[in-house]
Amino acid sequence: MIDTHVHFWNFSPVKDSWITDEMSVIRHDFTPKNLTRTFNDLQISGCVAVQASQTEQENEFLLTLADQSELIKGIVGWVDLKSPDLGSRLTYWNNFKKIKGWRHVLQAESAEFILDPAFIGGIKQLKNFGYSYDLLCYHNQLESIIKLVDQVPDQPFVLDHCGKPDVKSQDLKTWTQNIKLLAENPNVLCKISGLLAEADWKNWKEIELFNCFDVVFEHFGVDRVMYGSDWPVVLVSRPYQDWFNLVSKYAERFSSSETKLIFTDNARRFYKL
Repeated sequence: MIDTHVHFWNFSPVKDSWITDEMSVIRHDFTPKNLTRTFNDLQISGCVAVQASQTEQENEFLLTLADQSELIKGIVGWVDLKSPDLGSRLTYWNNFKKIKGWRHVLQAESAEFILDPAFIGGIKQLKNFGYSYDLLCYHNQLESIIKLVDQVPDQPFVLDHCGKPDVKSQDLKTWTQNIKLLAENPNVLCKISGLLAEADWKNWKEIELFNCFDVVFEHFGVDRVMYGSDWPVVLVSRPYQDWFNLVSKYAERFSSSETKLIFTDNARRFYKL
């Protein structure tokens, strides 16, 4: 099994200012060593390490960790997609085969940024190198994400954290409509990940998560959904095992071959692991 969404960092209050005091459980360092026992217990063979800092030094940091740990099967890094020097940067990073794709924290950006022709032009260069792109956004940004994807229809995309629906309020109508539209592009996949952070951390109910899972599987299908944990962020709500068990319980409705797609095969195909 593959966990398609894991973060690692050496905690810095300045660099990681998004980790607030109420998230104290993750205000320290996280490395592959912190995951080894959990992965062994759950028979997870590896992960995709996703950028948590928006510098090219982040790529170097994750590559160093990958050299030290066999748990990291692939990396989603960061590069300035609006840079006029993007082509040469992609050519450079293409020497490091563990880097499978790229991500920018679009949830912190405006619609104008997401639809900036320079940004979209950068994404259009990724296919030349065989790179994927992770879409990180809130549910109220999905309209802009759909417009972005429509302009690069042949680019492999994956939506992180199901587009961050409002799990807590269960106001899912507009999110559901936009998930349906986004899923109409066959080159877009979706990660079942990160939803506990969008719920009431300590008092969520299983049905609230399963309502979101229902929408994702209805529109993306088992062949375009991937399991991810969003570890260590998931720890603000529950231990890693609780999230894994929750997704596994939902997956009991699928056949063994369909479950293998969700936990293994789709990740290997999409990220070329």
